[in-house]
Amino acid sequence: MHRPLRLYGRSGELAALDALLTLLHRGEGGALVLTAPPGSGRTALLAHAVAAHRDRGAGPVLHVVAAPGERWVPYSGLHALLCAAGPAPGSPGPVPRDGLLALLRRTGGGRPLLVCVDDAHLWDPDSRAALAFAARRLGPGTPVAVLIAAGDEAGFAGLPALRPGPLDDEAAAALLDRLTGADRADPVVRGELLREAAGNPGLLTGLAACLTPAQLAGRTPLPYPPPGGEEVLAAHADRVGHLPAATRALLLIAAAAHAHEPEGAGADLALVHRAAASAAVPHPPGFTAGALRRAGDRVHFGEPLMRRALLHRAPPDRRRAVHALLAGLLAPGYAALVQRACASPGPDAPLAAALEAAAAPPRPHADRATALAHAAALTPDGATRSARLVAAAEQYRLAGDPGRARASLARAAAPPGHGPAHHTRGLLALADGPAPDAHETLLTAAALLAPHDPGSARDALLGAAEAAWAAGDALGYLDALTRIPADTADRDLAHYRDGMCAVLRGRIGAGHRLLRRCLDSGARDPGALLRAGAAGLVLGDLDAARRAGTRALAAVHASGADALLPQALEHLAYAELRAGRHARARAHALDGLRAARRTGRPNTAAHLHAVLALAASVESGAREYAAHAEAALAGAAPHGLVQAETLATWALARADLAAGRPAEAAARLDPLVRPGPRRGHFATRMLAVPCYVEASVPAGRAVRGGGADPVAEAVAEFAVWATRTTDPQVPAQLARCRALLAPESEAAGRYGEALAHHDRAGGDFEQARTRLLFGSWLRRRRRTREAREPLRDALVGFERCGAPAWAARASGELRAAGAAVDPPGPAGAAAPLTGLTPQQARIARCVAEGATNQEVARRLSVSTRTVDHHLRNVFAALGVRSRTELAGLLGNGR
Repeated sequence: MHRPLRLYGRSGELAALDALLTLLHRGEGGALVLTAPPGSGRTALLAHAVAAHRDRGAGPVLHVVAAPGERWVPYSGLHALLCAAGPAPGSPGPVPRDGLLALLRRTGGGRPLLVCVDDAHLWDPDSRAALAFAARRLGPGTPVAVLIAAGDEAGFAGLPALRPGPLDDEAAAALLDRLTGADRADPVVRGELLREAAGNPGLLTGLAACLTPAQLAGRTPLPYPPPGGEEVLAAHADRVGHLPAATRALLLIAAAAHAHEPEGAGADLALVHRAAASAAVPHPPGFTAGALRRAGDRVHFGEPLMRRALLHRAPPDRRRAVHALLAGLLAPGYAALVQRACASPGPDAPLAAALEAAAAPPRPHADRATALAHAAALTPDGATRSARLVAAAEQYRLAGDPGRARASLARAAAPPGHGPAHHTRGLLALADGPAPDAHETLLTAAALLAPHDPGSARDALLGAAEAAWAAGDALGYLDALTRIPADTADRDLAHYRDGMCAVLRGRIGAGHRLLRRCLDSGARDPGALLRAGAAGLVLGDLDAARRAGTRALAAVHASGADALLPQALEHLAYAELRAGRHARARAHALDGLRAARRTGRPNTAAHLHAVLALAASVESGAREYAAHAEAALAGAAPHGLVQAETLATWALARADLAAGRPAEAAARLDPLVRPGPRRGHFATRMLAVPCYVEASVPAGRAVRGGGADPVAEAVAEFAVWATRTTDPQVPAQLARCRALLAPESEAAGRYGEALAHHDRAGGDFEQARTRLLFGSWLRRRRRTREAREPLRDALVGFERCGAPAWAARASGELRAAGAAVDPPGPAGAAAPLTGLTPQQARIARCVAEGATNQEVARRLSVSTRTVDHHLRNVFAALGVRSRTELAGLLGNGR
């Protein structure tokens, strides 16, 4: 049976339709009105309902649509419905309102009847009123469902209504993939189509259908604006076509007044009124018939596509005259120039030059991009036009609009050796592309720019270094930094370059002295402050890194460079995370994630997901940390983001440790901290070594005595790294690692050394972890009375810093040490275990989670025989006969 094409992004609407059909098939009537702008998929939703009803084979369908050519020509909708209900003997004459409901009941013949009415807004008022009257009286005992699709709700007040909005980005992208099939669109073409469609599925379908395979693949330039949306735009314009001429003129003025405004800012109401007065257009109250919405001194179109539709439908001379009128009413400057550009009938070199001059600071980046794009459109010379389009692309990038930036680059058709184009292309790849590709593109851009634009060449090299850092390419990072000229006038940059190079080459003292100067410089530029924050992290001066991050965020807000906002929030979130302030790190990272999505920076989003995964591995449950880690790894893998991958894997391992799964944690971390091709990020892998050691000792990976000991080698490398950082937690972590590997006669002293370091450094979470390990070590040696104090302190510390999974682990250890502790988790889950000893309860939980006896023994640091013994007693005490029954009793059944 033929089914309609899949509907993307309409899960809520489809659920409502399914609910209506379910009621119908139970013998209950109902009605639903679908109201949405043209192209939103009203007809497709009706087709879906018809197909679903027919698939159930439950009853007949009356499907009424407007005839072609009947737009805005009133006709008897009831006549069409009556003809569909049975033989059409000619004009049936007037039908009483109550008679329509009786007719529908007879048509169904006792079986569920689905009545679908499309384009009901085109019906004459009497027919709409009769249909609404009948639909309101449907209910139990009347197996008739009426589904009405209309452009508005006029005449159908009081009926349940659905208002499908624009598709979200994911749904629109999925629809475009289906439309293009095997000929997947080039990323630049894809972005242009999605932006032009503005979430309207009908418009997206029309745009995709009008492009050739070469245009879709990006081999042939895309027409600008792209063709294919005429029908949908015309339908939007038709919605106001019946209004008085004065009203349509006012709407056109309002549409044109948006041209020089930022996206989403609306138009100046006073300017619209002045233009209307100059054109002698009256504007009484309610003059726009609901098409415009007022917000203070601004006006917005209720349907974003309506503005484009009005400008598209207006005759070119009329449209240009309105723009010229607005230009004459505005003060000389940017806004008047943009309106003049819209009024221009063709190339205009002087006006293009004036627009380029207006695209200068302190204007916002988005305004500068708009001015440059208009200047390019008016430029007759090909080379100059390309240069202006490339400049517009860079401003779009800085404004956080990578889609328009890529589209401008594509239209520029700059020659292969064009340095500015390479520069912008590389920075776009740094935000959303493979980091190694961005690195090479930016190195090429720097070489092309160096002879005539050393400032941009320097920025390209800094971008190349950033790309290499994200990819974990230490040599590439050093190479990019060393290419920055040594005689740069920017002393802060020189200190940063020389300091980072010195540290990576092993000259730690000299490097730290240079990096310290970056922190003490008092810089105000966002880029310099971001570098200062990075210097603070390398030094281990986390307070300085946080201060620099806070100042960088303020500087980004002041500069209006939206493209830098996600990066500033990422730096600040990471500094807070390193300092152990997990709640603050989470707040900044969530803000950064929203900014990264809004400005098209998925690479930054991957890093932010990794930070959120690390924070969640302390604060939240398994679902949240796993979701963030999965998102980070999904973004990191295709783009070679080794730093994000390392942090996300560390987060998963830390959560494994909290849940008592040391073997899994060790397996995750082993390839990151040990030498080899899968080694983790050069600047962050050492941070995971304490977790690796903590996981490896109970998992049996540590080798004592002869032979190579990878865990001891990792600790030795960590000890060297500890001499190169001033991070206050590192000495305590090093002592803790040594305690885990120490012989029994030395371990207690090592733990005492670690706790003494913690007392000086502070930090609840790391100190609680050390107390937990020390208390567990004492308990396993049957020194239970001594174990209770560090375990109780660990529990309090974890609760204070909001680490529930770690607190549960400490609580279990404390119960195993014989202390009375309230059981963690829901009361229902703990109740079956109340009659067990603490050790039996711990073993029961592990087995219920699916662990084997050998895995339980490793987790709890006991022998397999001990687990066997306790498990037999658990089965007897709880009255279960198998591991499956135990899992079901404790709520872990699968």
